[in-house]
Amino acid sequence: MIRDKSAKTSAKAAPRKDAANKAASAKAGKASAAKPSIGKSAGPKGVIAVAPPSFRRERALIKRGIWPVAGCDEAGRGPLAGPVVAAAVILDPDRIPRGIDDSKRLTAEQREKLFDKICATAQVSVAVASPARIDRDNILRASLWALKRAVVALPEAPRHVFVDGRDRLDTACDCEAVIGGDGIVLSIAAASIVAKVTRDRLMCALAQDCPGYGFEQHKGYAVPEHLDALNRLGPTVHHRSFFAPVAAARAKHMPWTVEPVQDLFSATEVGAQVEASVEIDASANL
Repeated sequence: MIRDKSAKTSAKAAPRKDAANKAASAKAGKASAAKPSIGKSAGPKGVIAVAPPSFRRERALIKRGIWPVAGCDEAGRGPLAGPVVAAAVILDPDRIPRGIDDSKRLTAEQREKLFDKICATAQVSVAVASPARIDRDNILRASLWALKRAVVALPEAPRHVFVDGRDRLDTACDCEAVIGGDGIVLSIAAASIVAKVTRDRLMCALAQDCPGYGFEQHKGYAVPEHLDALNRLGPTVHHRSFFAPVAAARAKHMPWTVEPVQDLFSATEVGAQVEASVEIDASANL
């Protein structure tokens, strides 16, 4: 009896082909699930990777013979209480601590550890703008003043400065403003850590002098606990007088410190202005 070998071979190969096709389709299904189509979100398990700040801009300046290069940033523009703290940092290219990132992306424990490493390996300076200066100059001018003071206070005068934000500083050297710089430029990120840790420590110290406000917890920001304390206790000398919630609390607890606002459109003043204008017109006609 003659057997058909080709039929036998194809019969054996069929299951293998089916298995291979199933594996390929399963792999394609996983790939399509992992890569969402355009216009659709990756789902709750999708994670968007954010690149850490780099030393690329500083190295580009070093190659051009420009050094030292400093990064500066501030902490505390938004709170209702406490100072604005600015920091300037010149990193040592050969001893850059690992893990430096935008201070907002780090935990308090990570910031504390990096603070010590940065201060041990880099040139660091800090400047503080008090609530009184903030009340006098406004928060933006006070912040820029503190940033400039921090740059001037560096042990070695920088030849180039990177500053976080839109506003350049009036420094003796070139200054480059980088929007979102604490997440882009490594020197700015290091300064953001130094400024944040320094300010947090200051607010914890103020909490000892002003119990009941919770400065050690919220660091002076306008969280519900802080607003409630302002409403119950009134503002302290560490609060920023012209921030709206503080002004409202001051009007409630210390109304004698609030200057009355003159009504420029009162009937008496309007009448006086009309009479004065009529007299001037009459004398002109004479």
